[in-house]
Amino acid sequence: MNPNIFFISDHHFAREAPYTSFKRDDGRFLRYEFANAAEGDEAMVERHNSVVDKDSRVYFVGDVAFTKKDLRILSRMNGRKVLIKGNHDNLDLKDYLPYFDDIRGVHQFEGLIISHYPIHPGSLGKAKLCIHGHLHYRKVLTDLGEEDPRYFNVSVECIDYTPISLTKLRSLNHETKF
Repeated sequence: MNPNIFFISDHHFAREAPYTSFKRDDGRFLRYEFANAAEGDEAMVERHNSVVDKDSRVYFVGDVAFTKKDLRILSRMNGRKVLIKGNHDNLDLKDYLPYFDDIRGVHQFEGLIISHYPIHPGSLGKAKLCIHGHLHYRKVLTDLGEEDPRYFNVSVECIDYTPISLTKLRSLNHETKF
């Protein structure tokens, strides 16, 4: 078990829409905590570097940035980075290579499956927990409307814009025992 593994998703660096257009079910802007993308981006860099050191592995679980220029912010962030591609990670592979040690569609280890989209329950296989993004502030629910313990959303809005450690995930998901 490596305590220096972290997860985070859906930064959407430099994109204004989460601050000014996209709304939550309660009517607040998706990222109501910040005035605009510049403020939110700076907070995400600061919070990232407050918990991640240069030797930590960080899984960016999709939707990092829309343009090559906006990827540059990653050079200010600590850690050895792995990109799990999301639906908005559409740049050429060469554009991501200066910032990421590895780039994948899906990754599995230690009873986890990491994917930008929540994996269908029938496809979880032996994985005890699906770490995902894509849903922003929403959670995967069971047929009874309860939060499904087989899924953990690491979208920035769910984890206070701060990468969450594997150690913390294990403590929060003691029922799944991954």
